[in-house]
Amino acid sequence: MSSTLFRTKKVEQSIRDTEEPEHALKKSLSALDLTVFGVGVIIGTGIFVLTGTVAKNNAGPAVALAFVVAGVVCALAALCYAEFASTVPVAGSAYTFSYASLGELPAWIIGWDLVLEFALGTAVVAVGWSGYVASLLADAGWHLPAELGGRDGAQGFGFDILAAGLVLVLTGILVLGMKLSARITSIVVAIKVAVVLIVIIAGAFFITGSNYDPFIPESQPVPAGGDLRAPLIQLMVGWAPSNFGVMGIFTAASVVFFAFIGFDVVATAAEETRNPQRDMPRGILGSLVVCTVLYVAVSIVVTGMQNYKDLSVTAPLAEAFKAVGHPWYAGLISFGAAVGLTTVCMILLLGQTRVFFAMSRDGLLPRFFSHVHPRFKTPHRPTILLGVIIAIVAGFTPLSELAELVNIGTLFAFIVVAIGVVILRRTRPDLPRAFHTPWVPVLPIVSVCASLWLMLNLPAETWIRFGGWMLLGVVVYFLYSRTHSRLARGESEAGADSSPRPPAV
Repeated sequence: MSSTLFRTKKVEQSIRDTEEPEHALKKSLSALDLTVFGVGVIIGTGIFVLTGTVAKNNAGPAVALAFVVAGVVCALAALCYAEFASTVPVAGSAYTFSYASLGELPAWIIGWDLVLEFALGTAVVAVGWSGYVASLLADAGWHLPAELGGRDGAQGFGFDILAAGLVLVLTGILVLGMKLSARITSIVVAIKVAVVLIVIIAGAFFITGSNYDPFIPESQPVPAGGDLRAPLIQLMVGWAPSNFGVMGIFTAASVVFFAFIGFDVVATAAEETRNPQRDMPRGILGSLVVCTVLYVAVSIVVTGMQNYKDLSVTAPLAEAFKAVGHPWYAGLISFGAAVGLTTVCMILLLGQTRVFFAMSRDGLLPRFFSHVHPRFKTPHRPTILLGVIIAIVAGFTPLSELAELVNIGTLFAFIVVAIGVVILRRTRPDLPRAFHTPWVPVLPIVSVCASLWLMLNLPAETWIRFGGWMLLGVVVYFLYSRTHSRLARGESEAGADSSPRPPAV
């Protein structure tokens, strides 16, 4: 049993699989395309929504420090992702990396985790986009019927037609090809970054120094009855749940971490990159640095414009400009948010389809989904299937409370990738590595600890939901995937290494 659960797939075999005509993706992306993809998906919900929420509820003006903490955790993980993506340039990101280092069961678990992460992230962002567009339409005098505005806006039946429509349109774009997706993303990202820079430059003239006092508000106890909403670390060690203070910064970092999801999505496009050994590290690290700087700058500006207690939790930047008497900027920000969230949604959907495609090519999911379109060379079957499912979910389900599941899933992936780097260094020192993670194993161990720390700062109920999803994934693996994988059927015996690998370092 141990030898089958931890059988690994050789890197050479993974690369050979990408050359099979029916399962080969088209290589069309450059380092600039990858960086644009990363910026396109990272800049979105974090700047336009979460800044106000965590400043008001968790950290006050110190939300800027929360973004720094989250950015550092991501940077540690990004260095590990960069080595893997340049060494194993195959679709699937953390799933593929885990298959090469930890074994089949850990790979399945992380793949199952990524399916939840990207699907839920796509639906959450689509619903947020719908809200901004509905607001812009209302300002223009067009009002959607309550029944078509989602469940939150209707008394009985409610379907968010804007959110569902966005997902379906983006599904069509992804089916047509990666280069088209990259061109559209480049245009949208340029608009989005321009809006963010306008916010930073214009907002700097309206900063009031007193709004930063206190920069780290005094710790406040959480009202009774909210234990499951308290960070797990506080419940584990018996601390009284509280907001603000130093612990509030870490709680805020675990929430705004959702804003940094993106560079790991870049890794899913490794197979479609012309020169992955050179361009993947540049795209991953470049997009992360750009976005961290912008996030910190925006959070400093918005908390300086308006006292953190008065910030809006739905549209903090727009409301901050209204508060200082400049509503014109509010309209511009709403437009930028609507445009920006479009690319976030598309790239999250891109990431999920590539993970699903890689898992089906290995037989862990039905191989029907591993064939590419004969003309566009895209995984059209999983793209269409997942696009329709996510459109339905986004249309019927208000998902704001489930966004934290995306965070815990991403952090879990970071931990697995960091461990995988250390194991692959020891088991396959002969592999050519275009990028080397520095200070191995120290840096990966620090990355594991940092990611685990943020996970422990997420609410206990998030852990319960995550545990339920993982348990379901284990059941699916033993009922279907373990016996249908290509390694189990001997289809790639030459590339399989069935010796068990340790699940931890």
